[in-house]
Amino acid sequence: MAGVLKESSVIITEQKESSQIYNKGNFGYPLSGGSLELDLIEATFLAETGRLDVLCDNEKMTFPSLLEYSSSASEGFDIRYMVYRDIRQRGFVVKPEVGEIDLSVFPRGKTLSDSRPKYLVKAVSERTAFNIDALMELAETTGSKGRELLFGIVDEEGDMTYYVVSKRELSGTMRPFDDTVKAEGKLIKDRVFIFDDSSAYAAGAFGKAVGSVLQISLIETCYLMKKGLISSVSAENNKKMRLTDMIKFGRSAQDEFDLRLKAFTDMRDSGLVVKTGFKYGTHFRVYEKHPDTCHARFLVHSVDGSRTLMWPEISRAVRLAHGVKKEILFCRVKDKAEYLEFKRFRP
Repeated sequence: MAGVLKESSVIITEQKESSQIYNKGNFGYPLSGGSLELDLIEATFLAETGRLDVLCDNEKMTFPSLLEYSSSASEGFDIRYMVYRDIRQRGFVVKPEVGEIDLSVFPRGKTLSDSRPKYLVKAVSERTAFNIDALMELAETTGSKGRELLFGIVDEEGDMTYYVVSKRELSGTMRPFDDTVKAEGKLIKDRVFIFDDSSAYAAGAFGKAVGSVLQISLIETCYLMKKGLISSVSAENNKKMRLTDMIKFGRSAQDEFDLRLKAFTDMRDSGLVVKTGFKYGTHFRVYEKHPDTCHARFLVHSVDGSRTLMWPEISRAVRLAHGVKKEILFCRVKDKAEYLEFKRFRP
């Protein structure tokens, strides 16, 4: 069958051919009079698979020439085409979109007539940078439509990696801290130690025992001080420290301290137990219950809302989390903490 190139689309005018390719393959958009309009991505795919001849000035275009034309006519066409082609070859019905979303994908085995899109796909190069704020907004918009946001990442060799990106709500079952006990912590170098009875703090899954002494992190200390559940003194001068003093010290001792503290506070207030994620290359590892009764479910990295990330960073984080059987979340810290999950997806 043949179609004629019309700037940004290809038109099949023969009614029988139009009906066949639309009804059997779910390609194109029917026009009045029985014609069918194909997006350049659809036409290029059909040309590559030998199912369509594309004519320009009554001359048949080769697949390479059509691919070159389409790439020059539409910015990022090559990346979108690679993702479209891969998903189509996996047996899904895929339709090109206009705007922030590049493609819509229907459930496997379903068609345009008996279903609605399940995934909204953004096709990007592995070298593409992205902003957390923008990605959070896109995930919220997609979720509000009852769809899943899927990123198709094309590497420099043309291989595909897919991630489902979604907003997550977190909550745990850790019981409230026993506020009938208030101990004094002592800041020694860059760590805080509780020498008095620390059983209430240990029961609340704060800190780590060092013999009969409990060591707690600077972030845990700031959190407990803010709640009025601990006081602190400096070992240097034995003077009592205010919360502002401890936060100032934390900033000098640890990168992105404010971001970490806000994320920590939100998760702890939500009933989760939060511990350092250093060994996993993230800010936190997170438990839904007391660590003595379960394994950490999440790895969480806190980022500023305006932070720009690269996809290789995401790839490393997801791969590591998967390898240790955990879920990776990025905590976007602005007025409040919100969580974005990246999950590997295999169509």
